[in-house]
Amino acid sequence: MSLFKQKYRIESTRLQAWDYSAAGWYFVTICTLDKVCFFGDVGDGIICLSTIGAVARRFWLEIPDHFREVRLDEFVVMPNHIHGIVIIDCRAQTQRVENVETRHVASLQHLHCYIPNKFGPLKPGSLQAIIHAYKAAVTRWCRKNGRNGFAWQPRFYDHVIRNEGSLNDIREYIFNNPMKWELDKDNPANLYM
Repeated sequence: MSLFKQKYRIESTRLQAWDYSAAGWYFVTICTLDKVCFFGDVGDGIICLSTIGAVARRFWLEIPDHFREVRLDEFVVMPNHIHGIVIIDCRAQTQRVENVETRHVASLQHLHCYIPNKFGPLKPGSLQAIIHAYKAAVTRWCRKNGRNGFAWQPRFYDHVIRNEGSLNDIREYIFNNPMKWELDKDNPANLYM
């Protein structure tokens, strides 16, 4: 943490000097606020999704419908977090589509063209814009359906995948995550581990 205008702030976890709208493979983890298990439970290494968990899964799978330059790889919805691999594909970045933006969700249709966002620093087509839109969509569904207690942590974890070995390790980690839930630091039963 560092001081800025006499207030502590958490440093960015993003890779310095990396363009997060660039073509690449990204491993992301998105957690619920206070790691509350809104998405379901794990029993015998199998995830049993709640209604919110099923919505979170469905909306994750719909990301490429809203961002044409995005493909998805391995992912899992855990009780209080989501792990997934997001691929920003440079071949699809030659298109340009513009739609209206709202305060609650940046346009889901802006592709890899940079149009300044008057509501914040999100670059359309960037990993941050993709995750922001996803989180907003799940939150909006929860609010519309009486699940007002649902909330995300404000940030998300990301890792730029740079080689095949790392990709394979991450895929294995995601695939095995439900089987290792009993030992997971995000499991509320392991809060003080």
